[in-house]
Amino acid sequence: MDDQQNPSPSVHAFATWEPVLRFLRASHGDRLAVPGTRVTGFVGRGSWSVPIGHDQDERDAVERVRGALLNDGIDVVSFAVEIEPAGRTVLHILELGPAVEHGVGPHPGALVLAEGALPAPWHRLPDPAPGAVPATSADPALLERRLRERLPDAVGATEAEIASAETRLGIALPDELKALYRVTRAKWEDWRGDYEAARRHSEAVRCELFDLENLYVAEAATRECPWQFAARETVDIRPDAVVQGLVGSTGWIVFGDNGGGDRLAVDLTPGPRGHAGQVILLSHEESVGAALVADSLTDLVLDRPSLESGLGEDQRPPAVAHVNAAGLRSLETAIHPGLEVLSIGAWDGPPFSLASLMGLPRLRTLIACPGTIADLREIAGLTGLEYLELGPQDWRVLLDAKAVPRSLSAAFIKVGHDEDPLPVVDLANELLALWDRPSIIRTVVAGDLGPAA
Repeated sequence: MDDQQNPSPSVHAFATWEPVLRFLRASHGDRLAVPGTRVTGFVGRGSWSVPIGHDQDERDAVERVRGALLNDGIDVVSFAVEIEPAGRTVLHILELGPAVEHGVGPHPGALVLAEGALPAPWHRLPDPAPGAVPATSADPALLERRLRERLPDAVGATEAEIASAETRLGIALPDELKALYRVTRAKWEDWRGDYEAARRHSEAVRCELFDLENLYVAEAATRECPWQFAARETVDIRPDAVVQGLVGSTGWIVFGDNGGGDRLAVDLTPGPRGHAGQVILLSHEESVGAALVADSLTDLVLDRPSLESGLGEDQRPPAVAHVNAAGLRSLETAIHPGLEVLSIGAWDGPPFSLASLMGLPRLRTLIACPGTIADLREIAGLTGLEYLELGPQDWRVLLDAKAVPRSLSAAFIKVGHDEDPLPVVDLANELLALWDRPSIIRTVVAGDLGPAA
């Protein structure tokens, strides 16, 4: 396609990057003068990290690259650039592709070794709650009456609209939620652009209520989390739980927001001590679990506090263990049949043997700082691992020994912020190749900026 047919610049064109490269040279000339030194960063449609200033001209230079990403249909690229004093420039552009999550800075995130793979907690379904009943405070008639007093001019949803929402969700709405929507359908057009009316509506219903078209079931897939963090999570459903400590549930119907990005849901799959239809909060800062807000939707709207007390002390050993110089001082103190996640951090003693971990039925995540494992080949014996996080040199040992566990669903190469991303990408591509996954695409673009002024 010629330039007349496609006038927008490509992200792989030197001209697209030239303004950014000139600012990089101006900001890092002394570093770049050292042979082999590269300056790195990333540019994405939603965010960018380029080590230059933030004046308008510099922002415009980055926006030129972001525009090219949009034109090329690419979400984000990392880069590493070498610029000689005379101006000869070699730019390495890295496209992560579908098998690699975006990491922090220019380095790759987790490598997803099986297409669509999710950590074990994301596969956990709620325990059935066939005996759960609504709280005694649940009173659909009272709820509807009180809301009509507060919102006398509200436009309610029709029975057909409520039924349509139930069909779309594949779940029957509880009576309290139906009562709420019979009073107000919570459509923006009903407030005719009046922000004060919308505020009064939220105050009356005690949340930013979604309309029926935006109700959704908070199954695990709706709670996205990068593998690097999700692999550290565990599900906890205790015998005395009011709310099941899940990632998501087929019985969590999200109906609103608390105004701070946290979701409110009615819970139809409560814990053993909970009530069907209780109101829970899903924090936007957490990936697992939910907190009880009210025993019923009626209680929420009428500002009645929950009567449930907190959980008792958990006597079970933790499913996540941190062995390091400031925490647990041996693997043996961490080991028990329920151990799922083991992190071996900074350590001031001799490296550990992993022999005591063999045969643990639920161990699925291993994170280890460099130098903490005596014989890395022992990792191959941990046949239940789904996630492994090591430094580059440790991964090199495993690859050379052909000891990378084939049970893995995801892997992560832990590096420092200033580490050159190019060797990391080469290592990542070796790991991806073992699973026949798409590699990180590396494009080299050469140009000449001319001598610095």
